[in-house]
Amino acid sequence: MMKKVYLFLISCLGLMLMPDMQLYAQEESAQKPAYITVTTLHWNMDKEDFDMDKWKAMEKEYFDKVTAKNEHIIGSGVYLHRFTPDNRELISVTVYPSWEAIDKSGARDGELVKEGWPDEQARKAFFDDRNSYYSDFHSDEIYAPMDNVKPLTSPGEKILLVRRSQLKFPQDGSYDEFNKAHTDYVNNVFKKNDLVKGYYPVMHAWGADRREMVEAFYVDSMDDLDKMFEKNNELFMAKWNTDELREEMQAMATKYFTGVHGDYIYTMVPELRK
Repeated sequence: MMKKVYLFLISCLGLMLMPDMQLYAQEESAQKPAYITVTTLHWNMDKEDFDMDKWKAMEKEYFDKVTAKNEHIIGSGVYLHRFTPDNRELISVTVYPSWEAIDKSGARDGELVKEGWPDEQARKAFFDDRNSYYSDFHSDEIYAPMDNVKPLTSPGEKILLVRRSQLKFPQDGSYDEFNKAHTDYVNNVFKKNDLVKGYYPVMHAWGADRREMVEAFYVDSMDDLDKMFEKNNELFMAKWNTDELREEMQAMATKYFTGVHGDYIYTMVPELRK
């Protein structure tokens, strides 16, 4: 059991809240992700004529006419509940190159909507139908992306594991300390694990809990999710191959993290990924 504790704790190390250091790195290129918005939506459970195929076709039409053409959005995705506390939820993720792009993208969406549905009556009918699939309630969070990404490059539907953890803020902590540990871990575990098709660590920027950090793992299937953990553990034990090295890593992780975390599993909608 102890080696699995090591695996979980050290996988989080790169995500201590150090916003000035991280955001400066993101500003070097306008095309690099600077902010990620996550909107949690909920299905309208009272909709009697709910049709998943129709919903997907409508969202694909909106994606093709609006999201895909919006130059202020550099990435996006939609993910459906698989194993989460609320079966009604789905999440929409949007990636922006700057804070200004968030505001500009909203205005651009409005322009593209009118271009895509020039007839006002037809436009209203489409969006009334589209909106009928969702409840009125939604919530938003904004995150800042971290370094040490393993980009998702393989095509097709994916399983997304989202791990949310709580940070500590030690007085004697340093950016160099935790960033080195995270870089070492990602390079020697996630990037060497072929089952991890994509890995994206992010940290809280604006939202309900400043302690929150999030890691997103993409795999091909639920079977691969179990195998991913096993392979991660093998790679970790091979790299940190003595009790002394593992104890050093455990001490580092305990310094920066409370040990509290939650796991959420979603299914990607590949047709809606930019």
